Amino acid sequence: MGPEVRFHLLGPLTVTVGGRPLALGGAKQRVLLAHLLLNANRMVTPGQLVETVWPVDPPTSATANLQTYVWRLRRLLPDGADLRTHGPGYSLAVDPGDVDAHRFSRLVAEAARAAEDGAPEAALTLLSEAEALWRGDPLEDLPTAPAWDPELGRLVENRLAAVEERLALQVRLGRHDPAIAELTVLLAEHPYRERLWQQYLLALAGAGRRAEALQAYATARERLVTELGVEPGPELRALQAAILTGEPLPGPARAAVPVRQLPADLPDFTGREEYVAELSAALGPAPVVLTGAPGTGKTALAMHVAHRLAGRFPDGQLYVDLAGTGAPCDPAEVLADFLHALGVTGNTVPAGLDRRAAVFRSRLAGRRMLLVLDDAATAAQVRPLLPADAGCAVLVTTRGRLPELAGAKHVELPVFGEREATRLLSELAGADRVVGEPAEAAAIVRCCGYLPLAIRIAGARLAGRQAWSLRTLHDRLADESSRLSELRVGDLGVRPSFELSLRQLPPSARTAFGRTAVLGAQDFPSWVVDALLDREGTHEVLDVLVDANLVSQAGRDAGGHPRYRLHDLLRCYAAELLAEEPRAAQRETLTRVLSVLLALAKTAATGLPPAFGAMTGRALAAAPVPARVVTDPLGWFTAERKLLAAAVQLAADAGLDELAWQLTAAAVPFYDLRGAYDDWRRSHLTALAAAEAAGNRTGAAVLSRGLGQVRLYHDEYDAAARDMKRSAALFAELGDARGEALAVAGLGTVARVRDRPREALSFYRRALAGLERAEDGSGVAQMRNSIGSTYALLGEFAEAEDWLRQARELAREIADPHREAKVLTELGTLHRDTGRLPESLTCLRLALSILEELDDERCSAYALLGIGQTLLAAGEPVQARGVCDRALRVFRETGNHQGETTGLALLEQAQRRRSPSAAARS
Repeated sequence: MGPEVRFHLLGPLTVTVGGRPLALGGAKQRVLLAHLLLNANRMVTPGQLVETVWPVDPPTSATANLQTYVWRLRRLLPDGADLRTHGPGYSLAVDPGDVDAHRFSRLVAEAARAAEDGAPEAALTLLSEAEALWRGDPLEDLPTAPAWDPELGRLVENRLAAVEERLALQVRLGRHDPAIAELTVLLAEHPYRERLWQQYLLALAGAGRRAEALQAYATARERLVTELGVEPGPELRALQAAILTGEPLPGPARAAVPVRQLPADLPDFTGREEYVAELSAALGPAPVVLTGAPGTGKTALAMHVAHRLAGRFPDGQLYVDLAGTGAPCDPAEVLADFLHALGVTGNTVPAGLDRRAAVFRSRLAGRRMLLVLDDAATAAQVRPLLPADAGCAVLVTTRGRLPELAGAKHVELPVFGEREATRLLSELAGADRVVGEPAEAAAIVRCCGYLPLAIRIAGARLAGRQAWSLRTLHDRLADESSRLSELRVGDLGVRPSFELSLRQLPPSARTAFGRTAVLGAQDFPSWVVDALLDREGTHEVLDVLVDANLVSQAGRDAGGHPRYRLHDLLRCYAAELLAEEPRAAQRETLTRVLSVLLALAKTAATGLPPAFGAMTGRALAAAPVPARVVTDPLGWFTAERKLLAAAVQLAADAGLDELAWQLTAAAVPFYDLRGAYDDWRRSHLTALAAAEAAGNRTGAAVLSRGLGQVRLYHDEYDAAARDMKRSAALFAELGDARGEALAVAGLGTVARVRDRPREALSFYRRALAGLERAEDGSGVAQMRNSIGSTYALLGEFAEAEDWLRQARELAREIADPHREAKVLTELGTLHRDTGRLPESLTCLRLALSILEELDDERCSAYALLGIGQTLLAAGEPVQARGVCDRALRVFRETGNHQGETTGLALLEQAQRRRSPSAAARS
């Protein structure tokens, strides 16, 4: 084994062998090596290397010179570093552990896991070790290269984040005085860094210096407001309020929050001790498959075991209902949801099953997590969801065996024995009643086939009817002729329990129960029952169904409203009842529910920032729309996201093409705001197929425009252009000038992102004329904005400013504050590009205040980024970094990779401006 090789980027570029530095040659050769190390184990093209080594005026011999530098590096580098040629490009193959930047990231990740495992001292040691790797600014001895800015910015930001986390741990451990001393120095260097202020306030308050903590908040607020023009964020404001009122202080921010997706454990879980022990012992690197007949309690047992083993999986638990007994979930969609839960959102979620599975496995690397895959249909559905890391475990429940799932351990769950069954009945109905009628209790569990679900339903009936004797229930269960024929265990089934429940219901509740089947496997809010029965005020009907254990609560949405669902067996039974109604009545019920959902979606959409190009159709006749449901538009869309997607599919399958396209079109402002591009694309494709099959040209035109927009976001420019052209042609055939203009505007945007500004201007002017004819004031303002920003790209600044000022005047005239803020952001950029920095700041800060009032985090982040760029141009790198920190937080939360990259590049530029060593090398 040779001497230890180390590559050092976190300071001057250094390569050591056995602790002794190597001579790396001249500046250009070292720049080449630095670029290869920043892209270690990835191929880089000669063009990228030439641009990095000679950022200005490369010589005609650049390619030949580059080959010479590569040859020299190959001779110079020690074993353990392999500079390879890949076709026209190069890659430097190294062990990531030999590069200090990679070791730093690994140590920080290990510290985060240690903190989550309840080992703060170990986390502190790891963070201190990580910080010790830094010897200055990254690559501080080399000339700057614009291509490095995002990565160097990321390194600098991660360094400061690690320091923040170490200080947060110190404060949490009560080491207030040393934390205060260090935070005082750091705040002098980073006076706008809100997390540092949070820890400073916590440390002062923890040290009994509350008055100083309140004064520190006042200082922080004054600096943020007077120097940046922004108020403190909600976390800092909440902390100040807690200190002021003497309330318990919020704990320090944690490096990571474990994912906890498990549904609640049953409080009256009974028996199964043998299987609890078997599953607990079996869970490990190999997946465990729990099989059994319907109603044997597979899900309940899985939840119970998963909750008991939470301590073995400190990084959390992922849960999904794979709907194997209904319409099985697409594993690609499940992976998208899992990735969202793990912090991968928006454009960072790749397309395609294989790529998503790869990212998912990568995200789970080094973690200890438990995955519960409930109600799996096939092994093919499960395989892409399996992690590769041995620290994770997977528990699968399924009605059918999955012998083709290689390496899996299989556990089959039978029905209860008589003793366990009687214990469960006793827990539910009351021990005194079971003791008082032991023979009847035995008869009841026997009639239930010892099936846990049937016993639970029977026990709930008894619990809700204290006047009943157990004999009464036994007599009702004794009629075998009405049992569910599809769901049997031996010669006994579940149907007696279901029918017994239905017999006790009033007619309205029986009707509502059957009609819930129109929604399939989706959970639903309470207003759905109004639409099912076509009348208002059905809360008492829902209460009856809940009391009868025919409908169960499925938790609460983000707004605190309860949601409901049917167990899969009960849903099958409800579908049988629904089938007894005429087909026309079934279609009418579905239409009614979806029409109310559409009306609510349109109402919610008006409360979100408008998405340019989004269109909705004519109002459809609907049942009474419930009031006060959409109090929080964004929260409503978040809660109903899955129901909306399912509704589009239900409408398409039922031939309700108008409802299908309007439902997905109404959700576009939400999809746009939250970057939910998968939902957007999938629902549009589903509805478009339905619209085309029905010859619905309006729907096809609107959806083609929407598909073009989401493809534009995914950089699929050819496909986006085809969709926009098709939309424009359909709208032209329909004589819809506004729709045609919006589609043509999309073609302009495609041309602009393809760097064809003159072509873009032609489309924008054509779209402007159409929108003016349609008297669409907001659209006209947007087109003037687009034309102005395109002229700015061409360097025709006077023309650009004239168009932008026209756009702002119109936005103010039609009282469209969101459009005005977008125009102000463009004006701020224009003023910065033309050297009018005070005017730039004025426009951008006004845009920010409007956008924050509208609660538009995404556009606010771009305004903050613009402010940071202007402050940097004005020679204020510290202030620029302050606003950029806030913008980066939003970009990361929303998965905006492009915004994050731009922000990190700005951070690196600000760091260079304020660092003497970096300034010298520039």
